[in-house]
Amino acid sequence: MLRFLGSQRDGLIPFAAAASCRPCLTALCLLLTLAACEEKKQSAAPPPPPAVGVRPVVTKGVNQSFEFVGHVKAINQVDVRARVEGFLDKVLFTEGQEVKAGDLLYQIEKIQFQAQVDQAKANVASAEAQTLNSNLQYGRDIALAKDQWRPQSVVDQTKAALDSNRAKVLQTRAALTQAEVNLGYTDIRSPIDGRIGRTAYTLGNLVNPASGVLVTIVSQDPMYVLFPVSVRDLELIRAARAQTGGNLSKIDIRVRLPSSEEYPEHGVWNLTDPQVDQQTDSLVMRAVIPNPQRRLIDGEFVTAEVWERQEQPRLIISQAALQVDQSGYFVLVVDAAHKVEQRRVHTGPNRDVDVVITDGLKEGENVIVDGVQKVRPGQVVRETVLPEMVVSK
Repeated sequence: MLRFLGSQRDGLIPFAAAASCRPCLTALCLLLTLAACEEKKQSAAPPPPPAVGVRPVVTKGVNQSFEFVGHVKAINQVDVRARVEGFLDKVLFTEGQEVKAGDLLYQIEKIQFQAQVDQAKANVASAEAQTLNSNLQYGRDIALAKDQWRPQSVVDQTKAALDSNRAKVLQTRAALTQAEVNLGYTDIRSPIDGRIGRTAYTLGNLVNPASGVLVTIVSQDPMYVLFPVSVRDLELIRAARAQTGGNLSKIDIRVRLPSSEEYPEHGVWNLTDPQVDQQTDSLVMRAVIPNPQRRLIDGEFVTAEVWERQEQPRLIISQAALQVDQSGYFVLVVDAAHKVEQRRVHTGPNRDVDVVITDGLKEGENVIVDGVQKVRPGQVVRETVLPEMVVSK
């Protein structure tokens, strides 16, 4: 008699039939177990090393430079003033024009000054006539005194009168010179070449030495560029210029305008202040730069760049490789065993997409420029050497 597992009404199989299926169930369970183990082994396998892009450290000829905020200053600037009092008779320039040294700018009414000159000339002539007469009288008295016809006291008086008249001649000549100088001051001329500004007084106004500045003239070509340099930066500049034998390499001064456009003319270092400002720990450097197109304006703020004239071989890496933390700059280097190494570096100036490295790397070492965020020091990586970037000018 058959025994059923459950009721036949529920559709359950007989117990004997179920017993005959056990080997199949066991095999199925074994297969599932093996598949799960294989999947676990595959999931436990280590991932492949991360791929990174590297570029080697190379040596290039670089003109090292340093940047500072500076301002333009005219070499010469003159505030024109009146030296005598009078009414302006002529204004002989156009505001904003360029003038040459000696150009007539203003003319003060001359009549009274010409009269003073004429009077001074008359005084000179009168004094000279009196001197001539005194000289003749002195000669006669000397001759008469030899024959005892004149007492010595009269001769002495005549000599004193002659000396007094000679002094009067000198005095009147000095007054004539002063009158001629004052007459010359009625012509106000430009003392320098430059561009003239706005006039403070127009035709017909009374001017005198107390009137203040009539107009300002500012020289245009060349110009000064002045920029403060910290003592630390000055030592860096000197170190960068140092050459074998103790000489210093020559430098160019370049300027970038407020629009960030590079000014086409180069300047020449002219002066370094001999004293350091105690409040800022800096001193002022000065350069002379041509201004033929009058693009530089007195008082304008610019960026001053100190450049070496000759290129020097320096280590270069891509700026993409450079990272920074609280301890300073560092890069990630891939060694011969394909392991990542953190390397602290000291940097120099930027050059387009590259940066100069002054310490911490050697030529030929591979630094990571692509994938730096997904690796860490000590990790093995698969590096690919990337081609050097070319910057179009």
